Amino acid sequence: MFEQITQVFMQYGVWGLFGLSFLDSFIVPVPPFFLQIAMSLIDPAAALRYATVAFTGSILGAPIGYILGKWLGKPILRKILPEKWTKLATEQFDKNGDAAVLIGSFTPIPFKVFTILSGVFNYSLTKLMLFAILGRGIKFYLIGILFHLYGKHAKVLLDEYLEIAVLGIGAVVAIAWLVWNKRRKKTA
Repeated sequence: MFEQITQVFMQYGVWGLFGLSFLDSFIVPVPPFFLQIAMSLIDPAAALRYATVAFTGSILGAPIGYILGKWLGKPILRKILPEKWTKLATEQFDKNGDAAVLIGSFTPIPFKVFTILSGVFNYSLTKLMLFAILGRGIKFYLIGILFHLYGKHAKVLLDEYLEIAVLGIGAVVAIAWLVWNKRRKKTA
C-alpha cells in the first residue's frame, strides 16, 4: 500500500511530494520521506530542494491536523474512553507534550498522530509549530543533505544506518529537552 500511494504522488513530481507531505500532517498514512528518498535517488542534485518542499508541506499541514483534533478528536475520545482516562491523557500531554511533539516530529511514528493529539489535548499551537519546525527540519534536511553530499550512495547509508541515526538523534533531542526543561523550571 505504501508503495502504491507513493507511486501515485510521484507522478506529480515536486507537487506530489508537497501534497503528500501536507496530507501526511493530518490524514494520509504514508510518510513523505519514502517519496523524498525516491526522488532524491533519481536526482541527488535536487535533494535539498526536495527537503525544502517536503518540510514546507509538512509544516503547512500541521495546523490542519491540530484543528481536526480540536474539532473532532475530543467528541470521539469522549465516546470511546472513560472520562478518567481522558483526563489522565490530557495531564500527561500537558506535562510531556513538548518532548512528545519534538521527538515525534522526526521519528517514523506518523506525524499526524502528534498534530491531531495536540489539538485533542489543547496543546499550544505555537509550541506544536515550533517543535514541528525543529523536528521536521531535522528529518527532511538530514535526508536531503545525505543525498546532496553522497549522491545515490546515500540510499545505502540510509538503509544501513537510518534506525541508529534516528535513535541517536532522538536521544540527543530528548537529553537537550530535559536539560532545557530543568533550566526553565529553575528560572521560573
